[in-house]
Amino acid sequence: MFIKINEVTLFYKKSGQGQPLIMLHGNGETHEIFNRSVSLLEKYFTVYSVDFRDHGNSSKVPQIHYKDLASDIYEFICQLNIEDPVYYGFSDGGIVGIILASQYPHLFSKLIVSGPNINPKGLRFYARSFMKLRYAFTKSKKIEMMLKEPNIPLDDLLKINTPTYITAGSFDVISRKHIKLIKQNIKNSELKVFNYHTHSSYIVNSDIIAKYIIKVCNK
Repeated sequence: MFIKINEVTLFYKKSGQGQPLIMLHGNGETHEIFNRSVSLLEKYFTVYSVDFRDHGNSSKVPQIHYKDLASDIYEFICQLNIEDPVYYGFSDGGIVGIILASQYPHLFSKLIVSGPNINPKGLRFYARSFMKLRYAFTKSKKIEMMLKEPNIPLDDLLKINTPTYITAGSFDVISRKHIKLIKQNIKNSELKVFNYHTHSSYIVNSDIIAKYIIKVCNK
């Protein structure tokens, strides 16, 4: 399905029934990374899996910034009148979730984020170095965004009062110190580290994260 938001068109899929669950993917990906998870989650939730602007079947744009991604998802929720959704975001999707939860404290019933960072230095040195090399060859606006953004102050984390669940892989590209910093500055938050997993291995084409979402939503 398509919806016009902020002068762009977003593509999304809706399936299942029950409490609304919004799912947002990472940089350069699409809603399809969640297909395996959705096949399980739609038994418990009404799942909205969305393609960010300039991703998948959504509109292409000349520039891309996290604030615009966040604005799109806020308007998406408002236009569809989605009440008290659970929000799940992976990587860039997690960053957007943190931005929204800090700006709109009552928007989500739960916030679940995997591998987020609040500034580019949260990425391990080797990951940033690889991104810089890729950007030198591709001039990709998506990679440029990750190298320059986000820049979320710790004070914004302190504004979040939504029950928050943060996950990471033990071999994540986001440093453990950075993930712990995020956890320490969001009250009412929990951190789960998936051992022997990378940034994405327990999420992309996996139902591990789906089982975790079901577990925390039954608390």
